[in-house]
Amino acid sequence: MIQAILIDDEVNCTDILSIQLKKHCPNVEVIAVCNSAKDGIEKINALNPDVIFLDIEMPHMNGFRLLEQLTPFNFEVVFTTAYDEFAIKAFKVCATDYLLKPIDKSELIEAVRKVEAKKCSSNNSSTQMTELLKMISSQSQEKKIALPTNEGMLFLKPSDVIRCESDSNYTYVMLANGEKICVTKTLKQVEESLNGFSFFRVHQSHLVNLNHVIKYNRDDAGIITTDGTIITIARQRKEGFLEMFSKI
Repeated sequence: MIQAILIDDEVNCTDILSIQLKKHCPNVEVIAVCNSAKDGIEKINALNPDVIFLDIEMPHMNGFRLLEQLTPFNFEVVFTTAYDEFAIKAFKVCATDYLLKPIDKSELIEAVRKVEAKKCSSNNSSTQMTELLKMISSQSQEKKIALPTNEGMLFLKPSDVIRCESDSNYTYVMLANGEKICVTKTLKQVEESLNGFSFFRVHQSHLVNLNHVIKYNRDDAGIITTDGTIITIARQRKEGFLEMFSKI
């Protein structure tokens, strides 16, 4: 029997995958379902699964960051999301399986077959997964994001962004060189574009690059960024901020 943990921030996705596995893959036992990366790490460390079905795009900590907290690996990983072309090539090179949503029954069965074959052969996937994370990390460091403005498209390195501030249906992006750019996207949309990098939504109106935070005041739960801006962290976001900040 293959013991599996499902990790996806969307409850409906883990519910559907659980049903699919039960119906089509009777040799898989779902021993935990997690709807946050934090819970996923705790369950993996406690339960030692054979495989995890892991979403990549999750708030606060994406799937790759989760895996970085767990090296060395003694389990297989099946990614359950679409990602960019580079990552898909990396998955193939590193012999890691992935399933595009919505998950196809035959592809799910084939992924489980591969996991079972690896389990029977006692192959260690630690080296391949470590190599994958290095490739993804390298790409992420060089990757630029495209943000629309009234004049056209602006291509930025995430590391050049200090913080983003909401202004109704627009977002002001503050850059390390002192520029202030008006982007024709909501803060939520900008946050999605920056997912996978070291950004955290500290407040309904503020998205901050944690690499540009120079001070945290515990008494008033406020931070100071490298451009001298003081921002209060929303009470319900304080724990997530401290957790994510400790991992960068």
